[in-house]
Amino acid sequence: MHVDDLVIEQHGKVLTVTLNAPPVNALTMVRYQQLTDAFEAIGKRMDVHCVVLTGAGTRAFCAGLDLNEFLAAPADKDHERAAIVRATFKAIRLCAIPVIAAVNGPALGAGNVLAAVSDIRIASEKATFGMPEINVGRCGGAAHMGRLLSPGLLRMMYFTGEPISAWEAHRLGMVEQVVTPKRLMPAAMELAGTIAAKSPIGLRMAKEAINKVEWMPVEEGYELEQQYSSRLLLTEDAKEATRAAIERRAPNFKGR
Repeated sequence: MHVDDLVIEQHGKVLTVTLNAPPVNALTMVRYQQLTDAFEAIGKRMDVHCVVLTGAGTRAFCAGLDLNEFLAAPADKDHERAAIVRATFKAIRLCAIPVIAAVNGPALGAGNVLAAVSDIRIASEKATFGMPEINVGRCGGAAHMGRLLSPGLLRMMYFTGEPISAWEAHRLGMVEQVVTPKRLMPAAMELAGTIAAKSPIGLRMAKEAINKVEWMPVEEGYELEQQYSSRLLLTEDAKEATRAAIERRAPNFKGR
């Protein structure tokens, strides 16, 4: 399915969302809104259990904000644009099902944040990650990147605008896996398939729980997580998971 500059395709229980805005998949306000609408709708679907977010082509995953649109926009309307941007990142980060970013090239500025608000990042060897907003009179997405980077590295990237390589991002724990360009989508789809095979209701509870406990004190966070676990225990899927483990077979989840 094509939604203007997005290509959304279903592969069994996995959905791919491809930002299709060549040459570098830059983000306009319209594209931000398309992403928001897509991920809010995806979270309501019960026939898919994992999402792979990627960019079209080989030039970039997403080179960030469309600078021509930004330059032409009135400064006194920036707060309205900012609200649209925030809504997009929130829709992806809080999407009801896990999101894997398959980063096929440079992820810069807002593109870097698209990767950061995903649950898991798999990168091509050609990928880079940068916060170049300082070079165009903006502040970057430190609030999101600070979840993944050390304070010193965050500030270095923020103040210099210089990107880091996929391998450096992997060494620092920002990226979970680095593969060749040809292996990127197969690797992402393989991981997505493994995730999508889990209990649908279990995945949704796990995603909600991990988002809620992320910044909580440890004891309070674990208590909340246990509450989710107790709720999950009452579902048919949880009982089926236990039976399947005892019987050493694949579970047959019903999503209830």
